[in-house]
Amino acid sequence: MKFDLLDKHLYLCTPLRDDICEFVEQCIRGGVDIVQLRDKTNSDDNLLRGAKLLSDLCHSLNTPFIVNDRVDIALLSLADGIHVGQNDITPKDIQLLLKEDMIVGLSTHSNFEIEAIDPDVIDYFSIGPVEKTPTKPGREPVSLDALTFAETFSQSLTRTKKLPFFVTGGVAPEKVQNLYNHGASRFVVVRYLTESKDPYASAKELKLAINKLFSK
Repeated sequence: MKFDLLDKHLYLCTPLRDDICEFVEQCIRGGVDIVQLRDKTNSDDNLLRGAKLLSDLCHSLNTPFIVNDRVDIALLSLADGIHVGQNDITPKDIQLLLKEDMIVGLSTHSNFEIEAIDPDVIDYFSIGPVEKTPTKPGREPVSLDALTFAETFSQSLTRTKKLPFFVTGGVAPEKVQNLYNHGASRFVVVRYLTESKDPYASAKELKLAINKLFSK
């Protein structure tokens, strides 16, 4: 059975690290409600080992676990889903490989790429980055207007399928209000947590800032 993503608002994207399970657990307990493993440098053996550990951990905490790009790692680790970019295997082709109840996410970086989405083959999409980030070297930021476009697109599908989207790029507590004002209500976080000395406290602070958006 697929996780319902509509009530998920804080999405951690992390590479492997020596303390990966301790780090991710602290983030989840602080408020993270989706976890993605994205690592472009480790060996396949390390990646699979880390993915299996994270899959077990996330499932024990009732949190969806997503693997970036690697369908084989996602399947072997019993992940809940796969996230792909514009230059990876297409979501339609991925459906031929994945189990029926697995989540499929897609990165977008422009209005054109959003318009090209087939809502029947993905479960969510991301838009960004809204500012330059070292996790996406060479990728130019999208305008904040792209968030408004993404929200309009998402709402246009409501009658047939609710398709949530997440904003990426430099997400931090002091920035979520402005992003929300432009249409975003779900956030992918990387450095604010991966570089934190206290990931539990940082996740809690970020989740509190997000929760405040819905209490006004």
